[in-house]
Amino acid sequence: MSRTPSNKLESRSSSNPMGSSGAPSTSLTLAKTAWSGIRTLVGESRLRSAVSGDAIDGVLPENIAEPASASELAAVLKIASEADLRGIPRGSGSKLGWGNPPRAAHLVLSIGRLNRVLEHAWGDMTCTVEAGCTVADLQRTLAEHGQRLALDPLWPERATIGGILATNDSGALRTRFGSLRDLIIGITLALPDGTLAKSGGKVVKNVAGYDLAKLATGSLGTLGVITQAIFRLYPVPACMRSLTISTKDTRAMQSALHAILDSQLAPSSVQIRAATSSSPSVDLLFEGTSTGCDAQAGQVARIGAPFSVTEADGSIWREREPLFAKSPNTAVCKVSLLPADFALFLDYLERISESLQFSWKLIAQAVGVGLLRLECGSLDSLRQATLGLRAHLESSEGSLVILDCPLELKNNLDAWGSPGDALTLMKSVKAQFDPAGILNPGRFVGAI
Repeated sequence: MSRTPSNKLESRSSSNPMGSSGAPSTSLTLAKTAWSGIRTLVGESRLRSAVSGDAIDGVLPENIAEPASASELAAVLKIASEADLRGIPRGSGSKLGWGNPPRAAHLVLSIGRLNRVLEHAWGDMTCTVEAGCTVADLQRTLAEHGQRLALDPLWPERATIGGILATNDSGALRTRFGSLRDLIIGITLALPDGTLAKSGGKVVKNVAGYDLAKLATGSLGTLGVITQAIFRLYPVPACMRSLTISTKDTRAMQSALHAILDSQLAPSSVQIRAATSSSPSVDLLFEGTSTGCDAQAGQVARIGAPFSVTEADGSIWREREPLFAKSPNTAVCKVSLLPADFALFLDYLERISESLQFSWKLIAQAVGVGLLRLECGSLDSLRQATLGLRAHLESSEGSLVILDCPLELKNNLDAWGSPGDALTLMKSVKAQFDPAGILNPGRFVGAI
């Protein structure tokens, strides 16, 4: 799918909200009136002109709005929608480059001022938090009562709650606690028509009604702007212990992984690390009491007797972040595959990397989801590598999503790959929530 986004916004006359009978000047008047209304609503200092650092994949918006509340954000969105202004939700911007380049971006809707922990119901082990709060700030607040949100997303000091929900960034702890869809129990969304839609509640068991929380998680802000979320919580463990099983080849790694997953062990995280021309390893994180962690470590030593088992530093759980270091002709991809296929995929990686002369590094969770960094000698070889790996994964019910790559490549290569038979349903859901295509146009699966 070829795209050529421009640093200049599309002409107002090309998206006339009055229809073919309306004059272009009417569209311009509507836009001018909308900007005036937004400025009045949020305040003069909270609507500013965009600068180069605000561009999304080379597309520069006109203005940045910083609403002070969920209701104010919804009102801004309604004004923008009525004037046919395309909106891009933004938290800290740590994952703003994920997805396809937008077809248009007139207004960035910043949730930075919606940054409070509204309630920590520590007796019920739930919390209510605004979408602009960073993960680290939330965790510090919860830790005061010995609790935590049991996930470990990328860049927690920067990443916002809204951002990790929009991208479904869960991390290695999903092995034990599940993904964000398993942790979220309530959500509030600002919809393009100005509605604040709420789903779920403050109790852990809540199954009545439409599960808007799970639907919005991973939707990349294409259905509505997340303003608030409610999560189930877990205790902060008294002890944490990390171990690494080093193996000699991919078959041994797969054998070790199967042995761990088939055992009575209860690790919080199971992580596979592999790279070009190096032996793969399996990392394990155990949490609980000191006695419990010692007992599990002893069992790992017995299971891993054919391999090398060593104590590991806790920093191994943050090794996903350096994968995103900027470098020419480099891409970072999210891959999904069956856990039983790790060895086959690593063998294929070795073969295609030798053929196309590129290096790679994979950090994946045992559930079959991981991050893959590719470093190639040219943009053409990078394109061949991503397409080849995508075709290989999709042929066995897996996927490859490009998260970060040179803009020149992204403009001419769909970030998401094949949507399968789900695209019709996705478009139908999008039409229900955002019929005019106001939010993040073109950035999601199938250019939704």
